[in-house]
Amino acid sequence: MPEITIGATVVRLVQGDITGQRVDAIVNAANSSLLGGGGVDGASHRAGGPEILAECRQIVARQGGCKTGHAVITTAGALAAQKVIHTVGPVWTGGTRGENVGLESAYERSLGLAREHGLRSVAFPSISTGAYRFPIDQAALIALNTVVRFVRQHADALDEVRFVLFTEADLAVYARALDEVRDTMLG
Repeated sequence: MPEITIGATVVRLVQGDITGQRVDAIVNAANSSLLGGGGVDGASHRAGGPEILAECRQIVARQGGCKTGHAVITTAGALAAQKVIHTVGPVWTGGTRGENVGLESAYERSLGLAREHGLRSVAFPSISTGAYRFPIDQAALIALNTVVRFVRQHADALDEVRFVLFTEADLAVYARALDEVRDTMLG
């Protein structure tokens, strides 16, 4: 299992289904409506049950959804995790409309919510690389570099950050990116 340790935090890559992860929080790659959808979003809502959607509806009533690069937190319902952090990644439109900044913000704000709520272990999917078409090689580097920077700035905040990649091919891309990040850290 590919991983690196930064201070007291392990950053780990696994292949699997994020909805089955036993962590304090899973991150849901949500759409701005917060009302469910396809991919990770649909799977999280289906596996977690109606409690997640009910809380999402309350958030929408309060603030009108969730903007790209932002995050909100709800119960995890029937999931193995305690909480779900819903974040909206950017739709890839060629890389000229702030997509990198939006993706970095989605990871950063999700980690910030975990820290704020005292959650010690967080599992992320590969945000925006499915239906939102963000190039996975680029997304993996942004995700891992953002996590490393956050963990260095908040040394005691997290025990584990896990990236749960659905396919073997996605895991391989993240493993290459992790090697690159490790080389940069050591270099």
